[in-house]
Amino acid sequence: MGARRKTALALGVLAALAAGVALTLTGCQGFGEHASGERLARMQRSPEWQGDRFANPQAMWSDMHDALLHALRGGPDAEPSAPVPVVQTDPAVLAVAPASGLRVTWFGHSSTLLEVDGTRVLTDPIWSDRASPVTWAGPRRWYPPTIALAQLPPVDAVLISHDHYDHLDAATIVAMRGWKNVFVVPLGIGAHLARWGIPPERIVELDWWQSTRVGALAVTLVPARHASGRVQPQSDVTLWGGFALVGASHRVYYSGDTGLFDAMADIGQRFGPFDVALVEAGQYDADWPDWHLGPEQSVLSAQRVGAKVLIPVHWGLFRLAHHGWTEPAERVLAAARCTDLTVLTPRPGASVEPTSPKPEDTQRWWPTTPWATREQKPIVATTDGVSAHRVALPACAAASAQAASSR
Repeated sequence: MGARRKTALALGVLAALAAGVALTLTGCQGFGEHASGERLARMQRSPEWQGDRFANPQAMWSDMHDALLHALRGGPDAEPSAPVPVVQTDPAVLAVAPASGLRVTWFGHSSTLLEVDGTRVLTDPIWSDRASPVTWAGPRRWYPPTIALAQLPPVDAVLISHDHYDHLDAATIVAMRGWKNVFVVPLGIGAHLARWGIPPERIVELDWWQSTRVGALAVTLVPARHASGRVQPQSDVTLWGGFALVGASHRVYYSGDTGLFDAMADIGQRFGPFDVALVEAGQYDADWPDWHLGPEQSVLSAQRVGAKVLIPVHWGLFRLAHHGWTEPAERVLAAARCTDLTVLTPRPGASVEPTSPKPEDTQRWWPTTPWATREQKPIVATTDGVSAHRVALPACAAASAQAASSR
């Protein structure tokens, strides 16, 4: 069979599978709900709304033909071959306020508990076994949650960056219906929450640069370069973003899912400098470099927003892309060597205080496995959605990656 025919067959199989799954799942609660009425009208008044959906100011490029072909590939190091050495999160530790006033507990991927000057915030919590609208298909987590939802201390807010399944988990939201927290979300996502039984008074929907207060904490939805959608072709009909958290003494940036974009410097100027930045560093591919940062651009993003400390997130729980599972952390450390950033790499389930880190907070806890360097597998964003127009990464990112590959 020729290469062209193999390609056509592979694409046909994937299309048939997608169509079958879509037909099977029609009406599934996990899909959420489309906005209507005043919620939709507010979305349509947003500067980000273009025509019939939201759009990024900087267009995104991808090679979907190659991306679909690569979806059929695997690798021996794409997933852990042994149990991941997690920490079982101790509820007693979380019950006591951090001495520094700032604490981050990472549960894997992008789920974290942030304690900022007396306010507790959960980001993109996913406690389900799969990042999926159903329980029988989709990417499966590598280890159980390091703490039960019921064992968490009372939280003041849950922040949702966008509605992709690895960030907005229906079962986790449903489990929170009896909680007292508010949900701070981008425009349109309130429709999903309402369908899952969250009362309207607990839902705060924001456009980019809009803010709300959670106790004494100012929470602002900031731009990101990404996309949204829980079922095709209804994509980009909810907004996406990151968050800037400003407390009395500390400031935190959470990137959400994003590619590199120009407004990062503006975020830093408005809300920085940040004591810590939680920036996505995993689940990237050269076929879609504008959708996710990749490790080197994660470091660059932390610098652009004016962060003192970087905690790489969006890795260590699911396989959603074609790279070694330890590669995001290795490449972040390599790229940060020639910067003044402090990189913290807590084990899943562990808590760190970014302004007073301990030696173990910077240690490698993952196994030594093969990983591709920046030179071997560059992830470089476009400036405007044109493949030939790429961002110029700092030379030291390449140099540190080369040094890492020789160790």
